[in-house]
Amino acid sequence: MGDWLWLVPLLPLAGSAVLMASRGELPHRAVSVVGVGSVGLAAVAAVIAAAQYLAAPEAGAFYRASLGTWMTAGDFAVELALRLDALSVVMILVVTIVGFLIHLYSTAYMAEDEGYARFFAYMNLFMAAMLVLVLADNLLLLYLGWEGVGLCSYLLIGFWYRDPANGYAARKAFVVTRVGDTAMLIGLILLATSLGTLDIATLLERAPAEWTPGEGIAIAVAALLLAGAVGKSAQLPLHTWLPDAMAGPTPVSALIHAATMVTAGMYLIARTHALFVLAPAVQAAVAAVGAASLLLAALAALGQTDIKRVLAYSTMSQIGYMFLALGVGAWSAGVFHFMTHAFFKALLFLAAGALILALHHEQDIFQMGGLRRRLPLVFWSFVIGGAALAAVPIVTSGFYSKEQILAGAWSAERAGALLWLAGVVTAFVTSVYIFRAIFIVFFGPPGQRPPIPQRRAAIAVPLVVLGVLSIVGGLVETPATLGQITLFSDFLSGTLPATAPHEVSRGTEIALELAASAASLGGIAFAYYAYFPRAAAARERAARPAGSATAALHAGFGFDRLYDTAFVRPFMACARLLRSELVDRVYEAIAWALELAWRATGASQTGELRWYAAGMLAGLVVTIAVTVLA
Repeated sequence: MGDWLWLVPLLPLAGSAVLMASRGELPHRAVSVVGVGSVGLAAVAAVIAAAQYLAAPEAGAFYRASLGTWMTAGDFAVELALRLDALSVVMILVVTIVGFLIHLYSTAYMAEDEGYARFFAYMNLFMAAMLVLVLADNLLLLYLGWEGVGLCSYLLIGFWYRDPANGYAARKAFVVTRVGDTAMLIGLILLATSLGTLDIATLLERAPAEWTPGEGIAIAVAALLLAGAVGKSAQLPLHTWLPDAMAGPTPVSALIHAATMVTAGMYLIARTHALFVLAPAVQAAVAAVGAASLLLAALAALGQTDIKRVLAYSTMSQIGYMFLALGVGAWSAGVFHFMTHAFFKALLFLAAGALILALHHEQDIFQMGGLRRRLPLVFWSFVIGGAALAAVPIVTSGFYSKEQILAGAWSAERAGALLWLAGVVTAFVTSVYIFRAIFIVFFGPPGQRPPIPQRRAAIAVPLVVLGVLSIVGGLVETPATLGQITLFSDFLSGTLPATAPHEVSRGTEIALELAASAASLGGIAFAYYAYFPRAAAARERAARPAGSATAALHAGFGFDRLYDTAFVRPFMACARLLRSELVDRVYEAIAWALELAWRATGASQTGELRWYAAGMLAGLVVTIAVTVLA
């Protein structure tokens, strides 16, 4: 098992190294073979490793593969080791399979880009970093992968670097996520100094033995880890980088949102669940952050006109559902929603990319329209992805995972009804904003530019596969009922705590499920009423809504302006002030003196032999004189 496990992150890393070493001189076909093939082989290795884990006789155990000691400092030692358990099995299968489909799609989407090899080198490195993150056996190695995905997100968001706006978006993502990363690093230092280890298995055993629930150190560590998770997963208040990250190519958006970076925060909390259980206040904060993020982001998506920004806010909202689940102790429900979300969000982004290609890189939904018959595969892909996002009952994977989260929220000991209400209201808003986009793009009046259908297998195959997974992906779990342990939950029970059962009547269960289903279907009905283009007047209202409320939604409730006023402008003012500080003048004087000395000595190099001979003679006379007089 160990050999296959190490191949999972090493194959994409090797692919990235080969592509970087080639310096863009390989032909497109060779780049495709290396870039896509390395991820495909990693997916095969992941499937084999998962199969071997499932065949192991000890249910719920974990397998550890070590290459030896990575670093030591006194009694503190860190090994270069990978960990395979139920949680990491789910993560590597989703990351590699969805990542492979996105890489395959990219061969068509990026076919005419001059940075083709550079793109796949970055994408392979991104995959390798994410796989290190989810397989790491200790938190320091996890942090290496954590920073790796941050670096790769910077490179990929700013991939088209000649546009200054793309460079700004990349820097913004890097800087904002560094806030959370710094907090997380401090948390790791506290763990290492207080418990003497960063080994995950040891931490999960030692922390409950040495800390009591609600103890200050436990709260501090959990809060710092939460800050890291909030930054990487784009939750309030460190979410402002995510919509601007749409500056990158659409396959990058699909990879970041569906399978890699933004899910890292959810994984961190799930992986260190024992620390959050010891800090009930912080775990409650996880639920609160998730509830606030999912509702605010869903409302902001209603005001977007760029199809990719609609999906960006949608990702923030769906990650909020995962945080809500983890915060109320529905651990397996949060991971289950990660899996189904990866399927339908990748499908939505890739379908959006096919739209953008067909419409000459147009992204404004109000410049689209009438595409239902002209782009049938894209239409059905977007409808299936949108239905799964809206959690259409019974027939979509999103329904099963979201139902479990809402059931867990209702059962929460603190503010359960309020958290459930936030989830249900957001389910309604989610249906509205995604079917708003569907009705405008595919049923609205035709846009100005006729579409160019993309009949490429590299685009069609990922859409079809992800479409099927978005429908059947929820079948690994039966519809949620309170206190029920089902197939997926049972698989994770050896790694994550089981959700505490809460006794409610069968009538209450049915009422909760019907309410959630009604919210989903009611949102679709409302979107049909408000945005389905039945008349020119209705189309005009849908295309150009007015008012301060719409402006606030479009601006994401003004968080960018707030942060610009509170942090960016004061920082820039300080930088301009310190540009002329006195210490700099000292170093400038040293540099000036060195330059002056260089010019003086340079003037002595005349190229005339008699001057050199005279200089040597003068030096000899001075040397003899000093020797005699001394």
